[in-house]
Amino acid sequence: MVLFIVGGDLIGGNNNFFNRQDTSVGSVDGDDVNLDEFNAILEQSKEAYVSQNGRQPTEQELQGLRDQAWNQIVFRRAFQPEFEKLGLQVTDEELTDMVQGRNIHPTIKQAFTDPQTGQFDRAKVLEYLRNLDKMPPQQQAAWYTFEQNLPQERMGNKYYALMKNTEYVTSAEAQRYSEAQSAKANIRYLFVPYFSISDSAVKVQDSQLQDYINRNKGRYKVQEGRDIEYVVVSVTPSKEDSVTVRQTVDQLTTQFQTAPNDSLFVRLNSDQPYNGAFVSPAELPEKLRQQLPLQAGKVYGPFAENGTFSLYKVTGTKAGATSAARASHILIKPEGATPEADAAAKAKAQGILDQIKGGADFAAMAKQHGTDGTAPLGGDLGWFSSGRMVPEFEKAVFGANAAGLLPTLTKTSFGYHIIKITAPKTNQTYRVAAVTKSIAPSDATNDAAYQRAQELKGQANDLESFRKAVAADKTLQKQEAKGVGASDQVVGSLPNAREIIRWAYDKKTEVGSVSDVFTVNDQYVIAAVTGTRAKGTADVASVKPEVSTFVRNEEKAKQIMAKLKGSTLEQMASAYGSTAQVRTADDVVLGQGVIPGLGAEPVAVGTAFGLKPGQRSAPIQGEQGVLVIELVAKPAVTPAQDAQASRTQLQNMRTSRATGAIYEAIREKSDVKDERVKFF
Repeated sequence: MVLFIVGGDLIGGNNNFFNRQDTSVGSVDGDDVNLDEFNAILEQSKEAYVSQNGRQPTEQELQGLRDQAWNQIVFRRAFQPEFEKLGLQVTDEELTDMVQGRNIHPTIKQAFTDPQTGQFDRAKVLEYLRNLDKMPPQQQAAWYTFEQNLPQERMGNKYYALMKNTEYVTSAEAQRYSEAQSAKANIRYLFVPYFSISDSAVKVQDSQLQDYINRNKGRYKVQEGRDIEYVVVSVTPSKEDSVTVRQTVDQLTTQFQTAPNDSLFVRLNSDQPYNGAFVSPAELPEKLRQQLPLQAGKVYGPFAENGTFSLYKVTGTKAGATSAARASHILIKPEGATPEADAAAKAKAQGILDQIKGGADFAAMAKQHGTDGTAPLGGDLGWFSSGRMVPEFEKAVFGANAAGLLPTLTKTSFGYHIIKITAPKTNQTYRVAAVTKSIAPSDATNDAAYQRAQELKGQANDLESFRKAVAADKTLQKQEAKGVGASDQVVGSLPNAREIIRWAYDKKTEVGSVSDVFTVNDQYVIAAVTGTRAKGTADVASVKPEVSTFVRNEEKAKQIMAKLKGSTLEQMASAYGSTAQVRTADDVVLGQGVIPGLGAEPVAVGTAFGLKPGQRSAPIQGEQGVLVIELVAKPAVTPAQDAQASRTQLQNMRTSRATGAIYEAIREKSDVKDERVKFF
């Protein structure tokens, strides 16, 4: 019987890390959320999760459940006053209807729907409820938790429905939207990219950056954060570790040759499970493909690759249902959809084929002339099974009986192909037993890495000494993570780094503090807090690279505009220099804000539709550079007879954004403070 999951979390975290009596995990509207309350929801969810999945959650899943638990508490406390203001209620009749009536809750419907017929069985729901008191306590608890949360969920749905239904699209709005999607214009424009002026030639001051942030505060809202520098002491296998594993694999090679039960041998000795399927050459490991044709009963290897040693024993061969082959090709694509473009591509491909027939190297010609992703590989497509390529290409490859260059071109929907068969078709398949052994660090290697990390920590008492010690060791690389949030899981390139984040947010940790040695993902990490960020608007330092680009472009735009002299686009381009370009663009759509061939330029597109034919705009500071627009033609837009489709589309766009916007608005109003980092 499928059970039901509600938002929640397992009891996690060890608050002894902080050795404090503070048991608040946060607050909503000034009202503390006690750890006991939080844990009660977590424990219920733990039971429900284990019953549902038959296992404990992974650490990543666990964090997701923690977030759900917190959001559930926030929802209850922040939204309840709103429900009361509106007089929202959920009756007993509604709850009964959601469980066994006509408007069944989606979770119940999914749980009691026959997977064979796809039909929901209400009788099974009733039977389940009649027998609930005879079920194991965990199942009963899971159901009661689900049932207890139904009223709150129902209330929330009513509230969201009321708020979403306030969204309304007028006939005029729908008409304008429809016309904007239909309105097109043909334009000529002058474009001067910002990169025409070197970044080094434009100096920006922090005061300019601050002014830009002040003008765009909505874009730079930030939560509380920590800036962290850290260094990783990796635990990598030594040469001795590799030799030890190789010696083990060498012993297994001899034993594998005479093993009476190959599948059992793999299960006992390999890091990877046994797979007894027959596979074509296209599915074999590359090291083994290089040994084709393979002999039944023979052991191949050991092969060293990607930190593992591998042995392969061919335990069976047979003819398969499909064929596999290996080929290389040179694709020449037509540069248009016209007959002339097709003829030019064919002539070029034929010329290349003739050169190869005359002795030119196929791979070199592929690198020079190929027009797809295989060109850097000399045109190599590798092994592939039938059914993987377009029909014309497959017919050519699988119709060949020997390796070598095909004498004629092959045309497909992609263009013209020059094909070389590197391994002719075969339907031979192999069953291969594989023994793989990863080269893992030994205890001695791990201990040496830990000792090295401890020695580094011994030299780093503060931020200055930390940086000095790291700089003195050329094998270490200091990394940086800016604005790490209290609920984040990642610090820079380090996943599952909650312990570092908890340390960084401890009240005892100050800017300049250096941590003890953390064990993160089987590596040793030492971290230092280099800065803090308060909730609100980002400061200049935290967003300087991004904002500098915008401010620099503003300054570049001023310099570019000052040089655009002349009464025509061509004169302006000539006055500016070679990086100024005059282009044309047809069918520019008002509602899309994109200039074909250039990209998103909404201000320039909007300006174009405000011009009259033959009229030219003033210089415009665009997204990618400065533009001057000249309208060529603007066909009249035929008013839509029925704007209902546009109204529906607009309505859907607005309501799809509403749920998140409503939640964030209520959350902001309720002054939510999340301090779970003290415990988890």
